[in-house]
Amino acid sequence: MPKKQKFPHLVGSKWTAQQKVDGWRHFQVVNRKNQGKWVYAEMVAACDSQVRFWMNARLLDDRFQWQAGWQPLQAIESSQEEI
Repeated sequence: MPKKQKFPHLVGSKWTAQQKVDGWRHFQVVNRKNQGKWVYAEMVAACDSQVRFWMNARLLDDRFQWQAGWQPLQAIESSQEEI
């Protein structure tokens, strides 16, 4: 039986950063890379394809840094007030 892939639906997923990253909050995963036991996601800003970076996909599980989907600014501000 093949080993279960970590983060099987990573590519194409959309994320909202709690804090701006290079001036943007909305990102999409366009690529993934497996390095040993680690999985990395290539993030691209939704409004500026020149803004891209690789990050450990595990960081996407931290709701204090990232939220799944593209969240409106009001939702981001209200979730930060709850923290």
